[in-house]
Order: sequence, then C-alpha cells, then structure tokens
Amino acid sequence: MLTPFTESGSVDLDGLDSLTEWYINCGVSGLFSVCLSSEMYDLTDEERIAIAKRVVDRTAGRVPVFASGTFGGDTEAQGASIVRMSETGVDGVVVIVSQMAHDGEDESVWRLNVEQMLTRTGDVRLGLYECPRPYHRLLTTETLGWSAETGRFDFTKDTSCREDDIVGKIQESRGTSLQFYDACAATLWTTLENGGDGFCGISGNFYADLYVWLCEHFDKEPETARRLHRFLSVAERAIGVDYPVSAKLFLSRSGLPIRSDCRAKSATFDERDLRILRDLEGMVAEWRERVGSSLARGWQ
Repeated sequence: MLTPFTESGSVDLDGLDSLTEWYINCGVSGLFSVCLSSEMYDLTDEERIAIAKRVVDRTAGRVPVFASGTFGGDTEAQGASIVRMSETGVDGVVVIVSQMAHDGEDESVWRLNVEQMLTRTGDVRLGLYECPRPYHRLLTTETLGWSAETGRFDFTKDTSCREDDIVGKIQESRGTSLQFYDACAATLWTTLENGGDGFCGISGNFYADLYVWLCEHFDKEPETARRLHRFLSVAERAIGVDYPVSAKLFLSRSGLPIRSDCRAKSATFDERDLRILRDLEGMVAEWRERVGSSLARGWQ
C-alpha cells in the first residue's frame, strides 16, 4: 500500500481510507500496509501504528491486513515491535528479512535470530518480506522452507525475480500455511504456473485490478492472460521511474482524492513524463474494458 500525505506533510488518514477502498474495489485478496511503498522508513513509530490501525478499522474484516513490524535493534527490541504492531489488529506482522541479520552474516545467524524472535512473540502470525532496504537480502530455498516449517508464517513477498529460486521456494512452502507472493511482474507467470498464490509488487499500486484478473484467469483464459502478462511485465519498467510519486499521481489523475506528495522522494513531471503517463492511462483503460474490470469506467 501507498501512504498519502497532506499538503503540510502529515499522514492523510482520509486519503488512506479512500485508498483502502480503492484496493478492495479492485478485488485484492489482502493488503500489505507499512511496507517500502508506504515509505515506512520515513514514518515515525507512532505513524506506522496509526496507519496499520486505520487500515484494519477501515477494512473491517473484508480482507486480511499485514504490516511490517521489524525496524532494527536486537531480537528483544524486534520482538517487542512485532507485538506492538500486532495489537493494532492486523492479521499478520511482516518480518523484514534484512533486519534479522547484518549484511554478510550467514543463514545460520539469520535463523538463530529468527528463532529468538519467535520465542518473544507468542502466537503472533507473521510474514516475510525480502525488502531491498536496509540492504537486499534474499532467502535461500532451504531457509524459506525452514521458516515455513515453523508454522508461524502465513505470507512471503519474494523479490528475487529469479525463476529457479521462485519454483524452489514454492515447492518448499507446499503443505504449510505460508503463501507465496511474487513482487516481480516479469516472473509472475512462472509463479502462478507453479502454484504460487499471487502478486505483491509496486505496479499493483497503479492497476491492482488487472493483477487480480490475471491471477484468477491465467489458467482459464490463457491466451488473453498471456497478452495481459506481457503488457504488465513491460509496463512495470516504465512505472518505476520516480516511484512512488508516479503511483500517487496516476491514482489522483483517475479521481482518487490523494496528493502525489511523498516523504521518501520528490519529483517534477515535465510534459514528456505526463505524456507517458497519459499513454499508460489509455492502455490500462483498454485492458480494463477488455477483461471487464469494475474500474473500466474509472474510480467512483
């Protein structure tokens, strides 16, 4: 999820309500609040908690809500942070993979730290996120399987963009509660074909409804789904420029009452940038008409 801000720079809770409704109207099966797209490292602890609670309250059980809960410190501090986030009512607290061991420390250190964290967090349901900050740590297939076997993890957001790794990780998580979500549009077809559970990436903040359709129809209408996947894969390269400003601007132009202001990044869109954005809007509208999206006639 994105985090909308007011003109003065504070969190726009009314805008967050509208954004939450937009995701649900797109048909998403869950929400990941307080993530990198949410500008989580540019939020205070109090703001992270307030955002997660607001999303939980607005969602009112319609879809599960997850939120990140590890932002540095020893395992005691991380465990306390997870428990505090769980008290907002989220369905799961996401463990940022690179926060559980320093860069250069091996998998045995990571597992030991996670084991200690698990003992400090009771029965809180958890997720995993291979967030590229503070550094990009990817879980090995074996370590993901180990995590799944603990029985505590319900969600993983994979950012490897490597087909062999993806297939192996999906196989390792079978028969457990761990659901596998791909952050990369280019490898999403491989994820779905091999039994993965869906998509959780930045381009979902532009047209989540198209990803919902693809995940639900890739094996029912394979020809159309293949063409849609090719479009999503190519478009993802374009929308990454000046993200997340670009995502907020895209949504505000569609009628969502949020501003494009960000804390993590500032950007000015010139006429060329806006032309590309308009072309993307047109292509998205065509695909929405083609697959019968509920957003084919815009945000209401």
